[in-house]
Amino acid sequence: MSLVAIRAALETALSGMSPALATAWENVPFAPVNGTAYQRVFLLAAEPDNPEMGRFTTDRGYMQVSLAYPLDTGPNAAQARAELIRDTFYRGASFVSSGITAQVEKTPEIAPARIEEDRYVVPVKIRFFANYVA
Repeated sequence: MSLVAIRAALETALSGMSPALATAWENVPFAPVNGTAYQRVFLLAAEPDNPEMGRFTTDRGYMQVSLAYPLDTGPNAAQARAELIRDTFYRGASFVSSGITAQVEKTPEIAPARIEEDRYVVPVKIRFFANYVA
């Protein structure tokens, strides 16, 4: 259940950002609107760690937020949103759901932009970890 709680904590924080941005959540129907920006979100878990014997566990991974902006509008709006995500999910920030605390491990990485069909896409990687007793 820890990954469910981690996802809920991080997604709640992302959806609470202002200004709001339409979001394509993982495995949820979404139809982008032509000419309108949106973000795609995926949670990618890494191998769990057991730093001591027993049921103590550390889950690690990252939440990938791909900012998809209309082509031919310049990089500034997408870059500003990427920096807002970086400011929201700063190193050490904690987000809680169902008793599990997901903590941001490093300053989020803003990757180089790429073109995908009719979108200018800027990926942002938010690395997290959560310690808990299973």
